[in-house]
Amino acid sequence: MTSETTRPTSETTPHTFQVDLRGLVDLLSHHLYSSPRVYLRELLQNAVDAITARRAEEPDAPTRVRLFAEDGRLRVEDSGIGLTESDVHSLLATIGRSSKRAGADGIASARADFLGQFGIGLLACFVVAAEIRVVSRSARTPDAPPVEWSARDDGSYTVRTLPDSARPEPGTTVHLTARPGSGDWLTEERVLALARDFGSLLPYDVRVGDTAVTDLPSPWDRAHPGPAARRVALARHCHELFGFTPLDSLDLNIPLAGVRGVAYVLPQAVSPAQRSGHRVHLKGMLLTDRADELLPDWAFFVRCVIDTDSLRPTASRESLYADETLAAVREALGARIREWLTALAAGDPERLAQFLSVHHLGVKSLARHDGEMLRTMLPWLPFETTDGSLSLEEFARRHPVVHFTRTVEEYRQVAPIASAQGIGVVNGGYTYDTELVEKLPSVRPGTVVAELDADTVTAHLDTVDPNAELALAGFLAAARAKLDPLGCDVALRAFHPLTVPALHLDDRAARHERSRAEAEEQADDLWAGILGSLRGSAPRARLVLNHLNPLIRRISSLDDRELAGTATEALYGQALLMAQRPLRPADSALLNRAFVGLLEWATHDQENGR
Repeated sequence: MTSETTRPTSETTPHTFQVDLRGLVDLLSHHLYSSPRVYLRELLQNAVDAITARRAEEPDAPTRVRLFAEDGRLRVEDSGIGLTESDVHSLLATIGRSSKRAGADGIASARADFLGQFGIGLLACFVVAAEIRVVSRSARTPDAPPVEWSARDDGSYTVRTLPDSARPEPGTTVHLTARPGSGDWLTEERVLALARDFGSLLPYDVRVGDTAVTDLPSPWDRAHPGPAARRVALARHCHELFGFTPLDSLDLNIPLAGVRGVAYVLPQAVSPAQRSGHRVHLKGMLLTDRADELLPDWAFFVRCVIDTDSLRPTASRESLYADETLAAVREALGARIREWLTALAAGDPERLAQFLSVHHLGVKSLARHDGEMLRTMLPWLPFETTDGSLSLEEFARRHPVVHFTRTVEEYRQVAPIASAQGIGVVNGGYTYDTELVEKLPSVRPGTVVAELDADTVTAHLDTVDPNAELALAGFLAAARAKLDPLGCDVALRAFHPLTVPALHLDDRAARHERSRAEAEEQADDLWAGILGSLRGSAPRARLVLNHLNPLIRRISSLDDRELAGTATEALYGQALLMAQRPLRPADSALLNRAFVGLLEWATHDQENGR
């Protein structure tokens, strides 16, 4: 934006922005900023930057920011560098120009101390204001008279010089008049709440009326009588800020990354997909409370509040710019959390156990990619096993071979039988568990890890006396014929617990072969030929009948082969349900058929008086 004229004058002269200001306000409020609340951050930022600029030249200059709200109006006063009339024309009325740019104020070396970078400045206040009036006096040019800049949301503005009495001291005063419907944003209560949210860590004296806004030193830098008192104070701060009492807190003081702050450990488990709401202050000013990109994905069990002078904000100053600096800070913060976990494992196993009982998933996620962390956490991370909830370290000491299943369903169908047969099995069906079990030999040399398959389980079951199995050959042949269309074989074994009549064993190879066969049946001739060429050698599911179970003995001795076949289908369906496996349409149809068949058999016998 440029004005129609830039000649100095003591008279009120109309000028016009060379942009559609209404369209700009719509852009700011609906696209750039997430909420009108950012108007106050822009005002605080301008005031703080002006003070920073003045102190670069006058180290003893005052550092005051005062806000006064009443009746839909807001006045913000600062003791900063101030502006001349020339500055007003070149800075307040030009989009993209910033008073912090090198050459604009002659203090390029201090530019890193400024909060603002994009020169949008006061225009953001039009989101809530119908009129903005700025009265300023330059500290750099003390002989220049005070200057007034007044702008309306219709795109017009005026500039005029004022008598010395209008602003005797250097600095700037901003007056806002609320837009219709935006008066609530300029009430003292709302202004105080916003000022505290945005500016509680600012290094200068900021007040709303007589109420202090800044609260320094920051919570993580305050002195306390001892570690316990500090932990209580930080827990109180966490509850005020995030609404929960943390399991623990850890310092994030990383000078090389330009970061100071604290991380709070959540007291309950959360989903890894849940994005974290970290609070990031930039040189004391709150930038965002939703910085979900601040930490590595695996660190979803903490909420952070930090102050930084190294990260870059986006144009809206409501999120972080994704660059190499952010990546380096993310890595440094992740390393700090790893160090904390390692220290807990070495010196405070009780607190570590409490933490892992809630957040083992996050640590497992980290351990997948960090061999040292896996080695450190090996004695502590819990896994579901046939021996109960154990660490992999303890489980590997008990069993020469660490068998595991890839799905929860596979584990459920074999766990009771495997446990009775002395086979140690780890349930790898939960998030990250299979990956960690497979990495076990890399951090524990000599450990043997093997995926549990149907053949392994069957091999551990006791065989039946050949004569007894031969006597049941007819029944077994009929049972195999019944289940053959489902891609399932039938075997007879003796195993404990004897209360289990039948065991359905399945593995990935068998499921893959069934899926291939089903696809082949539904495909056209070309695809059927291709799928047929992929046919496996003999991967099939297996229904293992327990010869020790009384029900199996009675069914196998039935003379009615049709009834024996129906009973076999019922055993197959019951084994699937016990394993909590998802049922295919063919399985559901079989269950219905078996149920109806058994009902017909029972009612038929009753009708015949049997």
